[in-house]
Amino acid sequence: MSAAQRYIPNYTVEDYLGWEGDWELWSGIPVSMSPSPFGRHQAIAARVVYELHRAILESGCHAEVLHEIDWIVSDETVVRPDVLVSCDGVPDRHVQNPPGLVVEVLSETTRERDLTFKQTLYRDFRVGTYLIVDPDDNSIVMWTRDPNDNWHQTQPAGQIELRPCGDCVLTVDCNRFFP
Repeated sequence: MSAAQRYIPNYTVEDYLGWEGDWELWSGIPVSMSPSPFGRHQAIAARVVYELHRAILESGCHAEVLHEIDWIVSDETVVRPDVLVSCDGVPDRHVQNPPGLVVEVLSETTRERDLTFKQTLYRDFRVGTYLIVDPDDNSIVMWTRDPNDNWHQTQPAGQIELRPCGDCVLTVDCNRFFP
C-alpha cells in the first residue's frame, strides 16, 4: 500500500447521514451530486415515474416507484438513482435492499458515471433491471439478468415487458418517456 492510500479517508453511511448538501458515497469516497437537472431531464424522469406507476397499477403488482431516493448499498456505498422500483414497498427512510429496477436519465454531468460506475455497481449488487434513458437521441439501453444470472444489454424500443419483482410483469411503452 502506498503512503498516499493510507491517508485517503474512507467514509461510511454513518458519516454520510450527517453531511449537508447532495452527495453519493462510492466505496467510501464522497462524490458530489451535480447541480439539479435541467428541464428535459426532469420531464423524462417524471414520465418514467408516471409510466411505471401506471404499469404497476395495471398489473396488480405490489411494488412502488420511487424518485430520487437514497439506496444504501453497503456500509460504504450510497447512491441516489433518478427512479427505482422497490419490491419491498415504501421504506421509512432509505432503500436498503437491491431495487428490482433502476432508471438513470443521462445528463451531460452524469453520463460517464451512469454508463460506467453505476452500471457495474447495479450489476454487482443484484439490481434486476437497469434502464439508461438518453435524452440526446431518445434511446434506451436496458441491462437485465438472464435465468443464469448473467447481465445482458439490449436496446429496447416501443413496448417492453419488465419483471422487477418476482412474478410481477409490467408492460411499458418506452416511447412515452420522451416529450
